[in-house]
Amino acid sequence: MSESASNVVYLIIAVIDFVIAGWKCLALLRDPTPTLSLITVNFVASGLVFAMAAPAGYRMLGDLTGVPSFATLPVYIGILSCFSLLHLLTMLWDPRLRQSPAVLRRRVTVWSAVYVAAPAVMVVAFCSADLSGPMDPLKFNTNFAGDPLIQVFLAVFLATLACGTLNTYRRCRKLNPADPRFRRALRSFGTAMLFVFGYVVCSVPAIVLAALGNHALDTVGVLGSTFGSIGALITSYGLSGAAVGAWLRERRDIKALQPLWDLVVEGVDEDLAFSVDSARSHRLAWNVGFNLHRRVIEILDGMRALRPWVSPLPAAAVHAAQEASRGTADARPLSEQELQAAATAAALRDAVQRLQAARLEAAAQGHSGHPQPPEGPQVALPGEDTPASDERQRLLRVAQALTAPLVTTALQVVRVQRSATEVSEGQ
Repeated sequence: MSESASNVVYLIIAVIDFVIAGWKCLALLRDPTPTLSLITVNFVASGLVFAMAAPAGYRMLGDLTGVPSFATLPVYIGILSCFSLLHLLTMLWDPRLRQSPAVLRRRVTVWSAVYVAAPAVMVVAFCSADLSGPMDPLKFNTNFAGDPLIQVFLAVFLATLACGTLNTYRRCRKLNPADPRFRRALRSFGTAMLFVFGYVVCSVPAIVLAALGNHALDTVGVLGSTFGSIGALITSYGLSGAAVGAWLRERRDIKALQPLWDLVVEGVDEDLAFSVDSARSHRLAWNVGFNLHRRVIEILDGMRALRPWVSPLPAAAVHAAQEASRGTADARPLSEQELQAAATAAALRDAVQRLQAARLEAAAQGHSGHPQPPEGPQVALPGEDTPASDERQRLLRVAQALTAPLVTTALQVVRVQRSATEVSEGQ
């Protein structure tokens, strides 16, 4: 890559890393765990590495320190820090190692010692080397390959990076989590390690030839940084892809639940909402998991508040309409869950209509407060015995069924039945 292209690519990756790091920090505040801490630190370190590795940042750091090539030291140590954290993460994810805490502790200790010793050697070698030659942010490896101390510096760096990435790749291949989303993310994570190893593959021959005075492969060495950049992007996906997918699903579910919330919370009693922000929580991009959890609770509270106004007629009308539509050409067979959701949606819409009609009647008579619910035993809503872990999916089905033709037809039938009953009672 050219310097201008490197500036753009590296700074974009740095911004992506810092954004993800901020997102992970928010998650860390809610759920502090060692794994999430390592991931957050990794993204912060990666963002700093790419900001310093960009030619603009590289030259700026050189001007500040008075050593034009100084940025190479923090960049390379930062790279090792990032991939050492990723390697340690895969150990913590390994269920077999977690079953043997002593083995896990020993392996983490050994590799941690390696990842501490390598930068120490690199610092000594780098600071002792003669760095008075020409400065090129993209060709440091080959420009200074003739210096024995820089050879030690690069050998330790590339050997440690190669061992870390290959061991991480091997461990990712062995892990087989039950969650398919996590499995896909882990597979991407392993692929990223191969791309980063591609940086080593490109750099080693270029450095060896340059040390011998032949710079024919300098461009190949520069190409290695492209592999490193691709690996960093795939790593970002591997560490955050599953979380981004979950965030998108939660955002989608919050929006999908909005009509049901409007019906049973805003349309029943606004005091059921936890705060004034509840009505617009579907527009918020942060704290999505909490907002979704809050939305489900508010809807369930609203449904319980409606129970005195629930009638058995709408649910029965839904089942009757479904039976009547069987055998027709345009009828779509409904699953038991879909039929239950339609019955619940019809019962809720009818209950809200009855409550609002009672409020209007009470207001017309000059009565204040809550209207008197109908006499008789309360009717349970379909699906009230759903386990808590399945409530979100049940409510999503109910929200989707609110405007279904089957529900609309059933409510029309109920209105006709009630009108006929009122006429007969009036006679």
